[in-house]
Amino acid sequence: MNTAENTGIGTAIADFLDRVDGFMYYPLLIIVMALAGLYFTVLTKGVQVRLLPESIRLLKEPPDDKQNVSSLQAMLVSTASRVGTGNIIGVSTAICLGGPGACFWMWLMCIIGASSAFIESTLAQVYKKRSSDGGCYGGPAYYIEKALHAPVLAGVFCVFLICTYAVGFNLLCSYNLQSSFAVYSFYNEKTTPLIIGIVLALLTGYCLLGGGKRIVKLTSLIVPFMGVVYVAISLLVIIFHIASVPAMFIMIFDDAFNFKAIFSGVAGSCMIYGIKRGLYSNEAGVGSAPNASASARVSHPVKQGLVQTLSVYIDTLLLCTATALMCLSSGVERSAEAAGAPYVQNALSSLIGGAGPIFITIALVLFAFTTLLGNLYYVDNALIYLNRKRQPSEKFMRIFHVLCVIVIMIGAMIPMNAAWAMADITMGGMTLINLPCCMMLGKVAVDALADYERQKREGKNPEFFSRNIGLNENELDFWK
Repeated sequence: MNTAENTGIGTAIADFLDRVDGFMYYPLLIIVMALAGLYFTVLTKGVQVRLLPESIRLLKEPPDDKQNVSSLQAMLVSTASRVGTGNIIGVSTAICLGGPGACFWMWLMCIIGASSAFIESTLAQVYKKRSSDGGCYGGPAYYIEKALHAPVLAGVFCVFLICTYAVGFNLLCSYNLQSSFAVYSFYNEKTTPLIIGIVLALLTGYCLLGGGKRIVKLTSLIVPFMGVVYVAISLLVIIFHIASVPAMFIMIFDDAFNFKAIFSGVAGSCMIYGIKRGLYSNEAGVGSAPNASASARVSHPVKQGLVQTLSVYIDTLLLCTATALMCLSSGVERSAEAAGAPYVQNALSSLIGGAGPIFITIALVLFAFTTLLGNLYYVDNALIYLNRKRQPSEKFMRIFHVLCVIVIMIGAMIPMNAAWAMADITMGGMTLINLPCCMMLGKVAVDALADYERQKREGKNPEFFSRNIGLNENELDFWK
């Protein structure tokens, strides 16, 4: 087959993925996400805002046993997956292709979606399972099976999760990282992506030999450092261009409420790009974070639900906003050609010159590495579920991890639109299963919240007993 034929097939596949992606997010997912987020916000009386101080306090609460995973560690694992290249490349792409108004829709869906994050993580805690070593595990598959008695749907969710985190997100993560090298003189379109893909795949494969506990420790060290430095640099750029900040906010809100422009081309509007890239970055309601949330040892499920809302805020209101404001305040030209790493690198160059692209590349290496590790942590949980709740054999996992590193290598070489569409579609499939299930089970989480708040008013450190929210002890595993 000649190159022209290959190119034609590749373009046809990319166009097909774009069409599926467009339909899935408008009108399907935008309606489901908005309805679910608003429903949970009303049902919990705005728990994501109302109990924000309590969420912060809970971060400092240690686990009962030092051998167990704390709320903070579980949050950092989920943050490692949320905080990634999407905070840089995703935001840049949304602004360049959708417009500055994408920032507003990203913020709005973050605040609404944080209530979905609370519900799904609380449910994961309520229906989690006890492991043989005394720890705990769970996630959407477990509450779908146990509470809704739908094991087939739970299995389908796990398949989508594996497709999302082992394929879609890792393809995109690898692509995003290699795209940051395009500004350098040594970059060659044919060889550089391949070299970067191989190096990233080998590093990830080596780290996978350490297992889940090593992932927890590694991400707990890298994520805070990575986030603080990136936000600090972004703030410096914003301060340097402080005179343009008022005009920047006017531009954001003018574009966000330009409904004539939005509805004349909805699929490519700032609203859809803001929602899509915001969801990709913070994953609120997708069903990923509950897998990490279930591993935390807490005295009450609501504690972990509250902590997980912070992860959504850290990702979007802090890191995504840092990227957006840095780029927009810099005054650097937005264009489809600059979408992705170049736009951010150019913005940073306005302050520190040639060091700007280098810093973004280093940041992306850290973001990409922690994202890949966090992604594969979730995949392990799904594989265990599909293997009848048993750890797959060492031989199977070795083969599976080899396939994962091959995917990472391929991701560095595929076109941008194909990489984003694959990630959007697989993530959308997860969300379309998880959010409706959470809506059906929402009363359980709300009753747990009421029980938690009642005990707090009584001056107690809340403890969970299934009978307090009308659940039969035999319906649960860990909380007996």
